[in-house]
Amino acid sequence: MTSEPFRLSTWPTPLEPAARLAGALGLGPDDLWIKRDDLTGLGGGGNKVRKLEYTLAAALRNGADTVITSGAAQSNHARLTAAAAARSGLRAVLVLEGEEPERAAGNLVLDRLFGAEIVWAGEVRPAELGARIEQEAERLRAGGAVVEVIPFGGSSVVGAQGYVEAGREILEQTATLDTVVVALGSGGTMAGLVRALGADRVLGVDVGAVGNPAEVVAELSGSTDPLRIRSDGEGYGVLTPAVREAMELAARTEGLVLDPVYTGRAAAGLIAAVADHSIRPGQRTVFLHSGGLPGLFGHSAFRG
Repeated sequence: MTSEPFRLSTWPTPLEPAARLAGALGLGPDDLWIKRDDLTGLGGGGNKVRKLEYTLAAALRNGADTVITSGAAQSNHARLTAAAAARSGLRAVLVLEGEEPERAAGNLVLDRLFGAEIVWAGEVRPAELGARIEQEAERLRAGGAVVEVIPFGGSSVVGAQGYVEAGREILEQTATLDTVVVALGSGGTMAGLVRALGADRVLGVDVGAVGNPAEVVAELSGSTDPLRIRSDGEGYGVLTPAVREAMELAARTEGLVLDPVYTGRAAAGLIAAVADHSIRPGQRTVFLHSGGLPGLFGHSAFRG
């Protein structure tokens, strides 16, 4: 049984029609809706807030005074962990991939604004990053801190409960539902939706954040049914022409801002799914907008 979350936002987030975008894709005016989890409020918004309500609650129950997590330099999860720690009075330590840039941009500006301590791990593989997290956690414990490690992307069985709630919200907001399209990064968001909606109604668009996305989602969701996962793109963070076109289309039809790493990739997957008839006119499709706006300004393709 899941314990009570530590509330960091106000629910439910809106479910909004996207008739102009639907028309541009060849869908009916009532076919496409946007679940606005970019409007979660805390720290610039985004899907990680839902996971943090559960992972942070666990940290507080365990008596932690410090939380530590990891991610890419422009990690939305790291940014929101820092914001959630500030909200709850905890210290935040972020172990980020790469080297410290000469000038902070995007999520890094907010990480510092929220008072997080940033540790740069250099160019590391996932296993090495995990080892560095443990090393830093031990350093902090040796200094007297009570440390809780928040998993990469906030994705764990506990964190995924936030998207079980989101799936139930969607069912309460729409009379019919055929498919939810979601960016598949560290796996917890898709896993929670699969637990709430079933594997057949969730289409994950792999962004290249983990090497074995299907295994990760299956483990976190407990589902043994076939998962719907698209892998149309290139490596993590690569801005392909299809992603840029999807971002421009969403912006110019709906005034909707997507990011180049997650939601832009998910929108490109949505467009491809309509093109190959995986998603068809007359079906009710919900696109989960998982946030990530600050990362747009930290991506090399969008810096002035």
